[in-house]
Amino acid sequence: MKHCRSSSRKLYLLYTLLYAVLLFISASCQSCGPVVDLRDFSDADLFPPVIENITAVDEFSIKLDFNEKASISTGAEIRPSLGELSIAETETSLIIRFSNPQSAGVLYTIDGEVSDSTGNRMNFLIPFYGYNPDLPGLLINEFTTQGSSTHPDIIELLITSDGNTAGLWIVEGTTDYPEESITLPPCAVKSGDYILIHFKPQGVTAEIDEAGDNIGLSGGYDATETARDFWVPGGTGLSGNNGVLAVYSSPGGLLIDGVLYSNRTSASDDTYSGFGSTAMLQKAVQLTEQGGWTGTGSEGLPRPEDGINPDDSTATRSICRNAEPVDTGTAADWHIVPTSSYSFGTENSDEVYTP
Repeated sequence: MKHCRSSSRKLYLLYTLLYAVLLFISASCQSCGPVVDLRDFSDADLFPPVIENITAVDEFSIKLDFNEKASISTGAEIRPSLGELSIAETETSLIIRFSNPQSAGVLYTIDGEVSDSTGNRMNFLIPFYGYNPDLPGLLINEFTTQGSSTHPDIIELLITSDGNTAGLWIVEGTTDYPEESITLPPCAVKSGDYILIHFKPQGVTAEIDEAGDNIGLSGGYDATETARDFWVPGGTGLSGNNGVLAVYSSPGGLLIDGVLYSNRTSASDDTYSGFGSTAMLQKAVQLTEQGGWTGTGSEGLPRPEDGINPDDSTATRSICRNAEPVDTGTAADWHIVPTSSYSFGTENSDEVYTP
């Protein structure tokens, strides 16, 4: 009898333990969710360095900017090879020099490992474009954002000083908020030349990028023998009424020229300063911060009214600078030409469309 009571008690304790375990598992599952990152509650530095920017400084060096002081913990490697590397540390940057010069506009990658003062490490693999010491001067000179099936969206660039286009980045958007874009190959250009960027190609074989001496190679809608034609890979066109256009020295490089256009007002919405979306507001603010446009809002921030209003433009009523272009970074530099007065590849018309 005593043996039976002892066995029953042991069985009871086992069932109680199992029941408690099941309750714990059930409670845990009911509260399943993202695991809390306990590093946020620690005073210790538990995060690795983060790369914020990479810049080609000159033909023989690049600079990596970090959010904190960082050191190379394993040897960096560049592909294609640029020869022997040497690395200098500054406050929050690494200057990496090579024995061989970069080729302008060539896409390189650099990989390695960095660590901070507390030993946190990060592996990285990032691209950069070869430094171009001979960038041309240029302006966005004419564009359409409300193209038709036979006159798709185009941006015209006017070359204002001789140079080479290697690595130039033409983008709808800005550095941190890009949409569709194209990076130009090496191409010698002279002051007065025109370059057409076709943002909605049809994908036909006649659409040829004209980087060589023959600027009459390309066919396709609105291709011309008086300008170099380039076609945005997979491009679907520009935003019709509300957007930013920009040209940079390279992807992620320095802004050369930019344009803000919008048919909205500050009263169009309360949430996005009238721009209609977070993305559009961010593009407009970054373009202004980079010096590409003038904002008249509080603390110099842009308003939709600061942009060019594209409402009266069409596929053949393009948005133009004057024939003698002026660049003040404001809508005052621009006008809409009469119907069929678009002039891609030739001097702009000073005629103004009257509704």
